[in-house]
Amino acid sequence: MKFGFACKYLNSALQQPFPFKGTTRTRFLALDHAARVSAIAPLAQNNLLQLENVLRELALLPPALRMMRIGSDLLPLYTVPEAGPVYQELMPDLLPLFTRCGNLAREQGIRLSFHPGQYTVLASDNPDVVTRALEDVEYHTLCARWLGYGRTFQDFKINIHMNGKAGFAGFAQAFGRLSPEARLMLTVENDEVSCSLDDVLQAQKLCPIVLDIHHHWVKENAFIRPDDARIEQVIASWRGVRPVLHYSISQEGLISTEGYPDQETLGLSKAKLRAHSDYYFNPTLNDWALSFRQFDLMCEVKMKNIASTQLYYHSLQQV
Repeated sequence: MKFGFACKYLNSALQQPFPFKGTTRTRFLALDHAARVSAIAPLAQNNLLQLENVLRELALLPPALRMMRIGSDLLPLYTVPEAGPVYQELMPDLLPLFTRCGNLAREQGIRLSFHPGQYTVLASDNPDVVTRALEDVEYHTLCARWLGYGRTFQDFKINIHMNGKAGFAGFAQAFGRLSPEARLMLTVENDEVSCSLDDVLQAQKLCPIVLDIHHHWVKENAFIRPDDARIEQVIASWRGVRPVLHYSISQEGLISTEGYPDQETLGLSKAKLRAHSDYYFNPTLNDWALSFRQFDLMCEVKMKNIASTQLYYHSLQQV
């Protein structure tokens, strides 16, 4: 079982030593082409160098801790149409940095992924939203391809939610419009509001299902178990690749530090319960997450790799 973290690597002082940098669309559009190139070049180069720095840090850790989600802002403003000519000019200098990062990750057994944001909705009933979502997925796909992935099924994970008024039918239609490489990498996840695990399982023949056990609890007030029949469907959707599970818990002070919380007893809104904690402070819930032994765990907590490392060492106590 691998333990991953999302986007920001923290040091022991809880500081971010390798931050990505960006700029605003307004500032970028106010510049002429030469100034745009001058503005974007150091930002993109910085982000790729910082990604390499994080990967080198992970390479020093036990293999179980070599898993991370890369921030979507790797190439600032890439999907802004006016940035196209800028990146076309910059790519000869950026591609070697991508290659270096991808090679390092593969050599060191580091599992990588992207998670496009909440506005990337392939199942929207608004054609313009779907078009933008497709463009965003293809941006992430390009980055993964430049890292050297997208060659085999699920050699890289690009995860999105299926929420949208068009439902599975809309998702399936948009999925068919993706590039072959994007279809190899895309996964779909259940959420706390609109798409239950049963809803997203409709997509299991199209792409792998990412199970988020906290989302499932918030939506259903139920702690799904590894022997639930649906878990077999989730695993099968990965077609032999080790599946990924997302794990978070509600914020400290809202739920107890041990035992299984019950929403009816708590009397709190789902909006409050869905927010992620800083750390994994409840060992009962930690043992529950670790019982999904056939999965790798993406740890979605605010203290990032610090918390995922703590969970890893908790798992060693179970052996």
